[in-house]
Amino acid sequence: MGFKLSENACKFLVRTARKAIGSKFDENKLITNKQDIPEELDFNSGCFVTLHKNGKLRGCIGNFREDKNIVENVAEMAVQSPFNDMRFPPLTKDELSHVEIEISVLSPMVPVNSFDEIKIGRDGLYISKGIFSGVLLPQVASEYGWNVEEFLKNTCRKAGLPADAYKAADTKVYRFEAFVFSEQDLKE
Repeated sequence: MGFKLSENACKFLVRTARKAIGSKFDENKLITNKQDIPEELDFNSGCFVTLHKNGKLRGCIGNFREDKNIVENVAEMAVQSPFNDMRFPPLTKDELSHVEIEISVLSPMVPVNSFDEIKIGRDGLYISKGIFSGVLLPQVASEYGWNVEEFLKNTCRKAGLPADAYKAADTKVYRFEAFVFSEQDLKE
């Protein structure tokens, strides 16, 4: 991705995400003083917040909103991921200390004109056709060892479309990059 964040900014976002999730259990409002936010986080961006428990996916929700500050967006997606990912039951208070938080800060989406533009490990995919849409983050293709065609097919499946739907003229395919970091990356 064209930008990186400092370790301090990454730690701030991870702490913000963990506090946001914890606030759902403690019924406390998440309050962040504007002066505490690192200056480099004064930008708008989409993001995904992914939770892992014992190395396995436990929740992942995000958006591509470019009209919301990254700190606010991370806090909002951090609350959505453990409680609104329909693939998993809601996170329990006991589980909170056992989950690892991963954050993906997203670049704007770019339409794909040729599938040769897609680079595994760099690009995530967003595919839409009619009312169906699906997204897979850049790290997913790398984790599963997929080539570009497998990545396209699996993104179609995630969207609830036939695996070859990406070939249809009325299917829209976009790529994006992500700056990804996790609590594990930031441990000293």
